[in-house]
Amino acid sequence: MRRRRSKAKRHAKVLEIIRARPIETQEELAICLEQEGFEVTQATVSRDIKELGITKAPTGSGKYRYFAPQERSFEDFDRRMKRLFQDSVVSIDYSENLLVVRTLTGNAHAVAAVIDKAGIPEIVGTIAGDDTILIVVKPKSAVISVMERFARLRAQPGE
Repeated sequence: MRRRRSKAKRHAKVLEIIRARPIETQEELAICLEQEGFEVTQATVSRDIKELGITKAPTGSGKYRYFAPQERSFEDFDRRMKRLFQDSVVSIDYSENLLVVRTLTGNAHAVAAVIDKAGIPEIVGTIAGDDTILIVVKPKSAVISVMERFARLRAQPGE
């Protein structure tokens, strides 16, 4: 468990560093991390950059620097998920540990993607077709609570 905390702290520090000043190379980032008390190798920095979704882009002065991915707040994501459910989901039903979500034609993949991104721990996975999503829930006893959560997302204001 200690390793995960230090990795999370290092990731937070990497994001803090690249937001605070222009970092052009992995070596430069490694030096900054070492100055902050983190022991890192070039391979660790490279892995962190990939895991955090950090990109390198031109600054306009002929140089390149690292940029953090655009972050959306939880409220923005929740609002987007609610809007997508209200606009796209037609029905929700279940059997045993499976949920079946029916959407307007062509919308199942988008709805499944936000479900996956929501990180609901009871959801093992989703499979999307054109207008139908199959959701595997574990444990079986969680199916109703997940279905109710989705029903709340579908509810129009005032319902």
